[in-house]
Formats: sequence, structure tokens, C-alpha cells
Amino acid sequence: MIKSEICELLGITYPIFQGGMAWIADGKLAAAVSEGGGLGIIAAGNAPGDYVREQIQIARSLTEKPIGVNIMLLSPFADEVAQVVIEEKVNVVTTGAGNPSKYIKDWKAAGIHVIPVVASVALAKLMTRLGASALIAEGGESGGHVGELTTMVLVPQICDATTLPVIAAGGIADGRGFAAALMLGACGVQMGTRFLSAEECSIHASYKEKIIKATDLCTMVTGKRLGHPVRSLRTQFARDYSKAEYGGMPDEELEMLGNGALRLAVQKGDDKKGCFLSGQVAAMVKQEQPAGEIIKEVMEGAEPVLRRASQWVK
Repeated sequence: MIKSEICELLGITYPIFQGGMAWIADGKLAAAVSEGGGLGIIAAGNAPGDYVREQIQIARSLTEKPIGVNIMLLSPFADEVAQVVIEEKVNVVTTGAGNPSKYIKDWKAAGIHVIPVVASVALAKLMTRLGASALIAEGGESGGHVGELTTMVLVPQICDATTLPVIAAGGIADGRGFAAALMLGACGVQMGTRFLSAEECSIHASYKEKIIKATDLCTMVTGKRLGHPVRSLRTQFARDYSKAEYGGMPDEELEMLGNGALRLAVQKGDDKKGCFLSGQVAAMVKQEQPAGEIIKEVMEGAEPVLRRASQWVK
């Protein structure tokens, strides 16, 4: 069985994190992933503290294993949620879409492992100096907010820039991707899109259907003009947004156009006004499965790939 230092650090069986997908990664999904041996992560997204607290308590009612919370630092409720995770004594906090420096001291004092998502070497070095427990190096193949660098390019550079354990994210959906991440220097992976097909994932049925039927060229990136690019499925909404983005629509109106679009996709499966976040690996997701089965399949798929690696060394 594959083990790594992140397993020992966090008390998990397998070095697989479930991505903190806003309005998707709730307490039920996080608990299922943790029960399956990985690290389930509740997404705070743009939700207020009371919602996050409720989801933490739901997860705790379903599993006694470690759970995490992802805090989206652009959220107006970030300060509130940062306090909730302390009060609820969560095991791990991951962060995205910003710099968590102002919270790290208090989180560490509460015994929380802080694992920021980083998309650059500079941020990785800063988080190392401030005492993060590990780092998630997320490439632009991922769904949701994305950076410029691909996973293949980013992960080894982050590994070279820090002494902390590194989790690779972006473009990983099976054992081959897991094995490749280890070869790049990572000690585990984070998957988001693959868990959209989990039975415990409560997204609308049409959202799951879109993921399972996706093709290799099914995603696109919008929002670059506003400085926070997002990868999603190539739906009518995404095409309309892209047209508005490069058609001269004022920034304020463009921001309003995207407000609530993710929730419409998650809760209503709205094809015209919903934003269906997805990574480029959607085409590799073939069926709905229990979260624990997904984790087992990835781990079992990685072992033979790693065993065959020696054939290339003569």
C-alpha cells in the first residue's frame, strides 16, 4: 500500500485530498471521502460562517476521521469562517484565491494544520516561512479558480522551493496521474472533478451527467480580464460570459453576470445561466461511484504504474 509523510502528518490512510469545491463539497461528501481513507474537505466558498459550521457538524456526525475546510479568501465571509474553524476545532484548513498570512498564527495556535493552495513559487516560499504544514500546488488544468502554470511545470518548482510536503492538484483523476505526481516530487494528490461523480456528491443530476459525458475539449477559462480566471464546462453560460468579457462590458456588469451562476448549476442544473465548474480531466470521469470506491480505484491503479517505472532504467 502506498503511504507518504502526509498520511502520518494528518492521520489519514491514503494521500488523497478531495478538493474544496464551493457549494459542492459539503459535509456529506467530505465525510464520505474521509471515511474512504482520504481527506474530505468542506468548501466555505462565499458562504457565511453559520453554513460552514453546520457542514462541519454534519461531517462530524458521519465520521470520526480527520476533515478539512477550504476557505476562499476572496469571500466577504473569510474573517468569519476563519474563526469558525478555530471554534469547531477542524483538523485541516486549506486556502485558495489569496494569501492567508493574517490567519496562520491563530490557526496554528488552535492546533490546525494549515495547507494553502499555491500557484507560484513566491507564495510557496512565503507560506513555508510562515509555518504552513504542507502546500497544495495546483495547476491550471483544475476547475474553478486557476493560475497560469500547468501542474507538470508547477509541482516540481514548488517542490524545489520548499521543504514542506507538497500535494499535487490539477488534471489528476486516476492512478496514472497519482503516480506522475509522485514522480514530480509530490507526496499526494488533490482531486476535485473526479469527486463530482461521487454518489455522495449532492450536485444536480444534470451536472453529474455533463461531467460523465464530457469530452477532451469540454472546458474553457473565463474571467481573465477581471484578474480571477475560472475554468468551467463549455456551456451556453460560459460562451455568453466570454463574449461579454471581450465585448466591452464594464467590469461591474461582468461581475454581476457571474453572481450566483455556480449555485444555479449545482442546485438547479440550469443550462443557460449556470456555471458548471470542471477541470480538464472531466473526460476521464466515466461513471458515478461511492467516494471510497473512487479512492480505492486510484490507489490500486497507481501501484502497477509505479512498479513498472523501473523498466525505463537500464
